[in-house]
Amino acid sequence: MEFKHIPIMLSEVIDGLDIKPNGIYLDGTIGGAGHSSEILKRLNEDGLLIGVDRDREALNKANEVLSSVGGNFKLVHDNYRNVKAICQNLGVDHLDGILLDIGVSSYQLDNKDRGFSYRMDAKLDMRMDQESGKSAYDIVNTYTKEELEEVIYKYSQERWARRIAEFICEYRAEKPIETTFELTDVIKRAIPKKARENKHPSKKTFQALRIEVNDELGALNAALQDAIDILNPDGRIAVITFHSMEDKIVKDIFKFNTLDCICPPESIICTCNHKRKLKLVNNKPLVASEEELKANPRSESAKLRIAQRV
Repeated sequence: MEFKHIPIMLSEVIDGLDIKPNGIYLDGTIGGAGHSSEILKRLNEDGLLIGVDRDREALNKANEVLSSVGGNFKLVHDNYRNVKAICQNLGVDHLDGILLDIGVSSYQLDNKDRGFSYRMDAKLDMRMDQESGKSAYDIVNTYTKEELEEVIYKYSQERWARRIAEFICEYRAEKPIETTFELTDVIKRAIPKKARENKHPSKKTFQALRIEVNDELGALNAALQDAIDILNPDGRIAVITFHSMEDKIVKDIFKFNTLDCICPPESIICTCNHKRKLKLVNNKPLVASEEELKANPRSESAKLRIAQRV
């Protein structure tokens, strides 16, 4: 399958990063290099682009795309949560800009062999890095009923999480749940017919499983502070999120880093020695334009937050 990548809010990201021609920029989720190719076009021979991704197929496509633009880039097969170690290994002390485009790519969703989509029958997988870690198959067939309920509810707010977990456990007692369609059928039976109207019954559960498989929220939490810490003065970080849990993490960490004091409100004298590291470039998240929504409906839930190092 051809690797297709439509970058979300491309012009907003490029404008927001305020790219310096001789700067060093890191794209922690490079995918098909839709954003990164535009970053690379704006760098001179002294600039450097670092592209990171867990998905080797994405890196192969990124190498193909970027090679047609310029040669001053390095690609790394890793999780962006290790941003500080990645930079250290490359001999890079500080960055002028960081981009994180969180979540699953269109290629991963549309490639049935990856097992992300409830609309195509495939072996349950959902790993962004196919070379490591537990898969959706492992979670669905080994987690306890209580663990499944917690994952499904915590990462999707699915009101039928308990019933879905119960039905999964009942089904797998007879045989393992091996495919996306098997799981979809189980979920459909667990959710009452009236509650299934106007939306696919598997959407929330599949989202929850994907987040658990890839530890998406844990990676975001782990990476953001390190990313902020290695930004040069006036360097910028741009983060695109696709659901409220991700956006809240970004919003809260950005806000924490804009504060000069984190002492309790009742404190008369500041004793925390906390210093602000960021100023917000946009107080409210940017969203896709009407034009972009028509061209790429998957941009509907995207939110872009940008902050600058002080």
